[in-house]
Order: sequence, then structure tokens, then C-alpha cells
Amino acid sequence: MKFRVVLAFLLPAAAYQSPRPGDCSDIYRSGSGVDGVYTIYPAGPTSPVQVYCDMGKDDIDSAAEKWTVIQRRHDGTVNFFMKWDHYKSGFGNAAGEYWLGLETMHLLTQARNYELRVDMEDFEGHKVFAHYSAFSVGPESEGYKLNLGSFTKGAAGDSLSYHNGKKFTTTDKDQDMHDSNCARLAYGAFWYGDCFNSNPNGIYTWGPSPHASGVHWSTFKGLEYSLKTIIMKIRPVAV
Repeated sequence: MKFRVVLAFLLPAAAYQSPRPGDCSDIYRSGSGVDGVYTIYPAGPTSPVQVYCDMGKDDIDSAAEKWTVIQRRHDGTVNFFMKWDHYKSGFGNAAGEYWLGLETMHLLTQARNYELRVDMEDFEGHKVFAHYSAFSVGPESEGYKLNLGSFTKGAAGDSLSYHNGKKFTTTDKDQDMHDSNCARLAYGAFWYGDCFNSNPNGIYTWGPSPHASGVHWSTFKGLEYSLKTIIMKIRPVAV
């Protein structure tokens, strides 16, 4: 019996640690309720990824799961006109503008069922959002296809359902339905069709912009106005 006790004390410290957080809802449940940058592990202990966690202080249901930000634009400091490898692995800074990465999005959304909220603001200070009942990203072998649930609410209107089921397109990997390359036409990268109703990763400009060449959400401000802020964030669907 004593021999067994000694062996137990020789186990590495990691054996006694709780599982590392897979998303921001895990971080919140562990006792961290402050908005900010945290490290998550979507593919286990060897896959640390920094994300911004929105702990949802404005949620009506304070018990709801908390938001993991997967994309954020707000000042134009990060170049989003990037190629496939960048969009696959992610880029930017979780404390500012960033894209989480298609592979990380895929890993996250295979582990749990998520919903999506898109927050946006124009340069006149009008803030709106669009909420979708489900969000997931398929594997790279399927082009990181977007799987989107129904639009449920939000004054921004529904500019994303058109992109449901589309593969991701960048300037160097054309998977859209257009004769040309939508990423090149729109100076961005996204789940384009022929080509888009929303373009969150377009060139950051200030307000009125050339047609379809800015950060657009067509049902909010049309395709000739580039938004000040757009944030895509996901959280596990409440059971």
C-alpha cells in the first residue's frame, strides 16, 4: 500500500491539472470573467492560441456561454488582404485586429455546437448586430466550407446566409463561383459565392467607399460604405 502512495506522489504535476480551456466559455467557468486576451487550446495542450474573450456583460441571460472572438476589425492597423496560408493559420494580434485562423475555427466548431453573432458599427456611431443559430467551419479537405444556421435576430439584417455552404477563397486559392476571383475583385478573402453580400475582410476604408471594395454588410449600409467596426464571435449553444 505504501508503495502505491509513493508512486502517486511521483506523478507529474500536469496529471493533477484540470483540462486546458478549449474556448472562452471554459475560461469563464474557471473563474475569469473579465474581457481580454486569453490562451485557449482547441486541439489539446500542444496547441495554444491567443484569442479575445467577450464575457458578455450586455447579455440579457447572464448565465449564457461567453463569446470567443474569431475576427475583429476596428481601426485598419492590420492588413487583411492576405493569402491562403495566413487565413489558414491566423494573423494579427488578439489585443487588436485579428483573424483567428480557419484551422482553429474548424477545430473549435467540431468539438461543440456554436452560434454566431456579428457586431458592427458605422462611422456615425450606429451599432447593430446579426445573430445566427449555428456556425461551423468544415475541414481543409472540403475548402473550409462555411456551415451557417438561420438568421434569428438583429438590426444589421441578414447579409451572411448567402455565404452559407461556400468554400473559402483567397487571392491565391480560388474556390468561389465567379468566373474570376472574388478575393481579388473585392480586395479581401471570405466564403465568397458570386461574389458576396458581406465582406468583413475587405480593405479598411473610412465610410463612403468605391462599390464593393471595403468592409461591407449590405443589409446595414450597402456595398458603398465601409464599416468602422465588425466583430465575428461564437459561443457554445445553450443546451
